[in-house]
Amino acid sequence: MDERDNNISEFSLEDILKEFGTQESEDGSEEAEKPEEAEDVRLREEENENDASAEEPLSQDTVRLDEITRAVKKQTVSDATISFTPVGDQPEQPAEPAAPAAQEPEVEPYSDSWEPEYEQPIGNYIPSEPIVFRPKSRLWELKKKLVAGPEKRYYELAEQGLGKLQMAIICNFAVALISAVFTVLYSMDVIHDNRLRFLVFGQFLSLLLSALLGSYQLMEGATDLFKGKFSLNTLLVFSLIACLADGVLCLKQVRIPCCAAFSFNMTMSLWSTYQKRNIEMGQMDTMRKAINLDSVVSSKDFYEGRPGFLRGEGQVEDFMDNYQQTSSAERTLNIYALTALLISLGIGVTAGFLHSVATGIQFFSASLLVSVPATSYITLSRPMAILERKLHQLGTVICGWRGVKGMSVPAVFPLKSEDLFPAGSVKMNGVKFYGTRNPDEVVAYAAAVISADGGGMAPIFTQLLESRSGYHYDVENLRSYGNGGIGGIVEGEAVLAGTLSFMQEMGVDMPNGTHVNQAVYVAIDGALCGVFAMTYNKVKTVAAGLTTLCAYRGLTPVLTSGDFILTEGFIRKKFGVNTRQIAFPDRDVRQELANREPDEGAGVLALTTREGLASAAYAVTGARALKSASYAGVTVHMLGGILGLVIMAALTVLGSSELLTPTNMLLYELIWMIPGLLITEWTRLI
Repeated sequence: MDERDNNISEFSLEDILKEFGTQESEDGSEEAEKPEEAEDVRLREEENENDASAEEPLSQDTVRLDEITRAVKKQTVSDATISFTPVGDQPEQPAEPAAPAAQEPEVEPYSDSWEPEYEQPIGNYIPSEPIVFRPKSRLWELKKKLVAGPEKRYYELAEQGLGKLQMAIICNFAVALISAVFTVLYSMDVIHDNRLRFLVFGQFLSLLLSALLGSYQLMEGATDLFKGKFSLNTLLVFSLIACLADGVLCLKQVRIPCCAAFSFNMTMSLWSTYQKRNIEMGQMDTMRKAINLDSVVSSKDFYEGRPGFLRGEGQVEDFMDNYQQTSSAERTLNIYALTALLISLGIGVTAGFLHSVATGIQFFSASLLVSVPATSYITLSRPMAILERKLHQLGTVICGWRGVKGMSVPAVFPLKSEDLFPAGSVKMNGVKFYGTRNPDEVVAYAAAVISADGGGMAPIFTQLLESRSGYHYDVENLRSYGNGGIGGIVEGEAVLAGTLSFMQEMGVDMPNGTHVNQAVYVAIDGALCGVFAMTYNKVKTVAAGLTTLCAYRGLTPVLTSGDFILTEGFIRKKFGVNTRQIAFPDRDVRQELANREPDEGAGVLALTTREGLASAAYAVTGARALKSASYAGVTVHMLGGILGLVIMAALTVLGSSELLTPTNMLLYELIWMIPGLLITEWTRLI
């Protein structure tokens, strides 16, 4: 074999051994080749190859090289990182030890049937799973819950519809009105005696027709009774039974039954069901259209020992789990209805013993009708229906009676700068500079102190500074003077920023023509350097929300904004509210209150689907008005019912059944309907 072939074979084998950095030990194990043994290895390999070249051709080496080459290609496909030194006339270098961080793979001993197997190199980079950027992930999750909850319930209610209830209410009211007209005509002796029996029969049919139109209410009342619950509709079932029994006696005695009073009660009961269904549909419609959901929660000991209403992140379950909760006012009314039934039964039994069975039935039916005035059925539903229409426009729902009670306690309502002046309502109209200072320096100094103060004007001044490519300075000894101005040290110079009155109080010389109604004045080292004209646009919803907050006793708005221009006089002049109801704490207290977060595990009282002060403010004041209207309505109607039962008891003892005329019964109903309807209007005044 010529010398050229020997060189090729020698270089290829040695290069491969150096590439893998291993040699075969005597016991067959592989270990890394040391640098000081490189020369001995080369000499031994050269002697072995010279002997092999004298005895046989290079076919065996060539096969080995091809096998290794195929293995290298196979390892490259499987993402292995192996590199070969190019063959050339480069001088041979001793093999360097393998780095600990990246071990070189070891090779098995050569043989005729040997094929190299390569393991995955230690320390290979395994790419992590990609992070999916989903900016609307919470929106997707929210919509999924909304579709499964409020939207599904909304379409269930929409499928039931309101048309049948509306027709039943109109027809029942027409029956009650016609019965009342004929009752009044009978009391005026307009009806001839020979037509009296026909009138009695007509009134009895009207009673049956009214019961048929209100069959849903009667079935609901009977179902409540079987469920162990006694409601006003249950009392209505007993009233129907008593009135039917009395009507049969009226046909025999040719006496006018009390159909008009019962029909008015049935009409009000149907109206209550209509309002409840309309309320639920409005709430579900508000929730299903939500694109964001914020909560109103109560934080204990927020300011001066009183709780505060904070806003945080809300969940759909906060409303769905609580909106059908029975109120304490409704429970009180149900207990009274059961008591009224028992008392009426006692009055009827007493009248039956004292006089006759017919008189007892007459007193029993009359007592049931007067014990619960007609407007008792709507004393809870109508105030909520009126309130819901307003809250629906604001994108707000109250989380059941728990939310009503939680927002009706004496508390404070924190006000931030963005609550009073949302984004876009504050603008800068122009700038005028005074003195010899560089305008860019004046802007930079003003932006430094205002940004450090952190008020609502900070973004505007920061934007102005960046538009002029100004420099951002640090502020030392920042101080709030509490009367419309702030101050600090910037680059060793005293900088003041505030209103016109503040500058005058601080003794800054104000040149002529510097009087601007809404402006930020900046003085450096006691000299006026710039006037920044500002415009604070009053938003109608904010003004309405602030007005309703200041109108309720026991509810104190607390200003937590650090914006120095939001003084008591400025707010009173801008919004026209009584600022004596608003608390203006010191700067340190404001900062502490502004950093307060809702308590962990605090119950959600209301949910808002829109941003702004009005959504949360009307939820609080609406809940207070609703609670007041509910308790007042229940109290007034209970007083009316108790008074009616007392009158029935007195007539029973006296035996004055001639006073139980349909006209007197109807008149008593109408008298108590007037205060009942007026009380239900309270929630309209928030």
